[in-house]
Amino acid sequence: MHPTSHAPRRNRRLVSGPAPVRWLLIAVALAFLGFFLVVPLVAVFTYALQKGVGAYFDAILEPESWSAIRLTLLAAAIAVPLNLVFGLAAAWLIARFRFPGRDVLLTLIDLPFSVSPVIAGLIFVLLFGRQGWLGPWLAEHDIHIIFAVPGIVLATVFVTFPFVVREVLPIMQAQGHDEEEAALSLGASGWRTFLHVTLPKVKWGVLYGVLLCNARAMGEFGAVSVVSGHVRGVTNTLPLHAEILYNEYNLAGAFAVASLLTVLALVTLAVKKYVEWKAESA
Repeated sequence: MHPTSHAPRRNRRLVSGPAPVRWLLIAVALAFLGFFLVVPLVAVFTYALQKGVGAYFDAILEPESWSAIRLTLLAAAIAVPLNLVFGLAAAWLIARFRFPGRDVLLTLIDLPFSVSPVIAGLIFVLLFGRQGWLGPWLAEHDIHIIFAVPGIVLATVFVTFPFVVREVLPIMQAQGHDEEEAALSLGASGWRTFLHVTLPKVKWGVLYGVLLCNARAMGEFGAVSVVSGHVRGVTNTLPLHAEILYNEYNLAGAFAVASLLTVLALVTLAVKKYVEWKAESA
């Protein structure tokens, strides 16, 4: 018998490992997930419902909570489409062209991953605040950015704009551009080529990036906290409103608001797994 004939069997034993080791690793993983994921989730909904379902919905539907919900949805509704357009354009530019400053552009795209959101918020205050570089000009023209909705939208856009690019770019680079060149050689316009050739090839990456972008937009705290001014009913998003209620020892209200973000996270996770499954089976 050939000496290498037992190699696949040995590899299988090496990959699977002894049964006690496998069960130990599974137990450790489940214990870790249970302690750091399941227990906090159960705690959120337990505290949210501790005064009953009626009190839960009262906490969510009170004017200040409803204002925070609307502002959170507004910021996400503006930030996600902007980042979608930017992400597709930047990914296409970087994947299809070589130009001076390409590496610099890639580095700048990753900047929100390396800069603390609080620092990003302080930068916006330095630029647009009343004592900032553009503050006097903005005050002269009665334009309010800091401690107003535009500042919250700017902060949200900044912390979320890498997600679409980073999900779409690797797919574009891996798939190449032979089909696009073929379409262009057959007379298709650049815009039609993008819509009918490029976009269908990266659609799952786009959806995945949009999901991550939306989840981060609705859950962002640091940068938004700095630029919002914490004006109740005006510039508080859901995370900020939950913090205020918690600091006021309104635990039921705070966890009721937090449960909305928890549900969003769970829905995002479910949709993410569905997108991954569809992408693998496509």
